[in-house]
Formats: sequence, C-alpha cells, structure tokens
Amino acid sequence: MLKTHSKIILLLSCLTCTVNANANTNNTDNTDNNAATKTNLILVTIDGLRWQELFSGADPVLLNNEKFVRDGHHVKEKFWHNNEEKRRQLLMPFVWNTLAKEGMIIGNRNIGSNISIANPWHFSSPGYSEIFTGVVDTSINSNDKILNPQVSFLEWLNNKDGYQQKLAAFGSWDVFPYILNKERSQLHINAGFDSAKGYPLSDEAKLLNNLQKEIPSPWHNVRLDSFTYRYAKDYLLTVKPKVMIISLGETDDFAHDGHYDSYLTSAHQTDSFIADLWHTLQTTSGYKDNTVLMITTDHGRGSNSDDWQHHASKLAVQTTMKNLNSFPNGIIGSENIWFAAMGPGVNARGEIQTTTEVKQKQIAATALTLLGEDPKAFNPQTGSIIKEVF
Repeated sequence: MLKTHSKIILLLSCLTCTVNANANTNNTDNTDNNAATKTNLILVTIDGLRWQELFSGADPVLLNNEKFVRDGHHVKEKFWHNNEEKRRQLLMPFVWNTLAKEGMIIGNRNIGSNISIANPWHFSSPGYSEIFTGVVDTSINSNDKILNPQVSFLEWLNNKDGYQQKLAAFGSWDVFPYILNKERSQLHINAGFDSAKGYPLSDEAKLLNNLQKEIPSPWHNVRLDSFTYRYAKDYLLTVKPKVMIISLGETDDFAHDGHYDSYLTSAHQTDSFIADLWHTLQTTSGYKDNTVLMITTDHGRGSNSDDWQHHASKLAVQTTMKNLNSFPNGIIGSENIWFAAMGPGVNARGEIQTTTEVKQKQIAATALTLLGEDPKAFNPQTGSIIKEVF
C-alpha cells in the first residue's frame, strides 16, 4: 500500500492513462473510425450463480441430497470429482481452461479473493442496477417493473459519437427493459419473450421467433437461456454492436425451484455459450483481438441445504421479502459475488487475491475504462475501477 494520499492520486492517474492508451492502441480492426475507442465490450451476467460452484465445482452436500437431485439427471457422473480443481473444470471448462489462463477472475473467498454487493438488498433488480449504473440507489428495493431513475453506462454511451445504434442488451428476464429504462435510453433491448425485431432479420432469427412461441418456458417471466444467447449471437453477427450485455437467468430460477441438478446443468451450458461467444468473437472481423469479455453475477445465494435456494439481506427480509421471515438475519453470504474478465487491457493474472473488498458498483467504471472512456465523465458518483483487472 502507498503511504501518502498524493502518491495514490499519482498512481491512479498513471494507471488510467495506461489503460486508456492500451484500449486505444491495441485495436485497429473495428470498422467505426469515429468512435472514441476501437475496443468492443461484451458483459455477460449469470443470474445467481454462486461463487461456491464457480470456484469449487459441484457442492457434495447438495449433490448428494435427494431433495435437490432427481433420479435420471446423472449430474454426479457428469460433474463430480474428488479433486476440487478438476471438479470445477468439469462444471465450467471454458472458465478454467481458457478464461482463467488468458484473463483474470476474483471472488474465491477461500483464498482471500473478495467481491460483494454494495446495495443493501441482495436480489436481482438492485444488483443489475448496481452493475450497469455504478451507483447504489436504495430506492430500487423490489423486482417490480419500475423504470430505473439511474442512467446506465450503456445509455450514457448511446449519447456519444460513434456509439449510437451500436449498443444492445439481451436478457432472459422480462424486467431488463425497466432496469435499463428502455423508454428513456432508447437502447436496443430484447428480453423476456421478445421476438427479434428492429433490424434486418436473418433466417436464424426468424426461426428463433417461431421456436420461442412453440417451446414453453418453465417460468412465466423468464425464457430459456438458449433463446437469449442465440438472439444475442445473431444480432452480434448481423448488426455488429460495439457494446453488448447478455444476461442469462436459468441458474437463478432453477435454484429457486430447488433443482440443483438443473442448476448445475444450466451453469455448464452457460459455460458452453460463453466458449462459443469467445470463439465467435475471435473469428469475426471487427471483433478479433479487440473485444473485452466481462462476466459476473447479480447476487450470491445461501451456503447450505437450508438456504442455498434463496438470497436476501436482513433488511430485505424485514421489509420487501417477508416470505423469507424464517431467516430473520437474511440469507447469510448472498452478498458475495464474483467477477472475471479477459481481452485487451486486462492483465492476464488468472485467479487472484484482493487486497480489499471489491464492490459490484465498480464494474461500470471498469467497463468504461477498458473502452477508453472516463468513468467520472459518465457519473462522478460511480464506483472506482477494479484495479485487479489492470
């Protein structure tokens, strides 16, 4: 740690200059010459995926509980190994065989790598708002469809030269148009059970529109992640956005349903989606070698068989989520999350320890810095950058 305030300011100033320089000099293949930076960015969120599974693989306590693992799902054969490192590779092979080697990842609290939510609620809407806006708005205290008063970093970019009509968000949950305030932001948002529209549709997009009507989702407000990812990939290849959000939701809903088998299967499939996304980026003109991939989650969950299905703070249980009043102290540990990144400007340090507790509200500033933008110009109140990324 530096011992004087002036040295800290000097170091952060140099760091920002270095990151901005990297973001602008490492990328020459993007077709948009008017943009402030040549770097592209894709932020993937995996709703409610616990840090425990990400870093340790399948949980033996839950895996061997007949209440949560149904006959015929064969998840133990697929995802169990006595060695923890091999077990987590079985569950999420791209994360551990590629991303962790070519990028960085934090959130393994077993080794002192700590990141958590700053908002006081520990559930989805406040978490996503914190990720995308970089600030904590305590008035966002439910998952209701209320237009977010806060401005996301995508909305801010949408008003800058070179970014207009080059931003998009795809989500499995139908609340995303409200979290990103589609009415005000005018972003291209496809979420819930939206069909592809608003751009020249490929044959695949037209097929997806038909399939989405024909294949039922287990949930009334969350579609299957395959549709979200396939819609996003088609838009990526057709429209070539500079910045995109892809928010996948199955892991959270399967966990709420108590289906640990489907939760694991979905996490593994999500890893495959991300592997396919990275391959697509590295084989597509305009994205190869100049696209940052960031991955995170909106909240954590409980840590044992009694509470792993849930997530909520003590304050949330006392006020907005009284259905969890059997947990008077809230769901302990549901504030703990994780974060990973790879691509130009990201220091390939692998799994790393943190010197302080990183906060979810720092993700927006980190994304903007990797794009060569000034986070404080976006919002002076936004969280600082995640220094471990650089």
